[in-house]
Amino acid sequence: MKIAVIGAYGKTGRALIQEATKRGHSVLAIAHRQHDDITYDNLLIKDLMDLTAADLSGLDAVIDAVSAWTPETFAVHTTGLSHLAQILSNTNTRYLKVGGAGTLYINADHTKMLKDRADYPTDWVPLADVLVASLNRLRSYSNIAWTYVTPAFNYDSEGPATGYYHIDGEEYLAKSDDDSYISYADYATGMLDILENNTYVRQRITLVGGQS
Repeated sequence: MKIAVIGAYGKTGRALIQEATKRGHSVLAIAHRQHDDITYDNLLIKDLMDLTAADLSGLDAVIDAVSAWTPETFAVHTTGLSHLAQILSNTNTRYLKVGGAGTLYINADHTKMLKDRADYPTDWVPLADVLVASLNRLRSYSNIAWTYVTPAFNYDSEGPATGYYHIDGEEYLAKSDDDSYISYADYATGMLDILENNTYVRQRITLVGGQS
């Protein structure tokens, strides 16, 4: 498959590119600036908002792994998503978005999210709020084949590649936060499996480490 990964130098982007390349896919790494600590065979340095239909033409999938941690850059999750959706609308290109655990529901009525919990870290709430807005925008697009893939609460960049994970839905099912864990490597495995199997189109899911 021909896959583009946006946010190629972030930790998630790197894990995804490594897994996709290992599986023999052709990968276009996209980033807004170049880093010197890793070399990609196929690299496009371009801001997300400057990407065009020509840049993403002929791809089987676009994986959006961009990260933005400050209010000044949050728009990449909302305006940036809308920009990509316009480019990919009415095409056969899958769009997979790396999500955030703060958007998971903690009640059966889906009226409260993990970010609303009293002990949720206060400094994480602004990002969680913008990711909720991002997810809501994504749900509104019926003309693209999107999937919103949320990692477990404890998302470990240093964790091993075990090859084991399971897929939950939109509810936070862990009995404790310690039980909600996945390594970046296993998250990448799950993401590529979803893409290769063409599953969970227009759904939000959660990847959790270990067997169910």
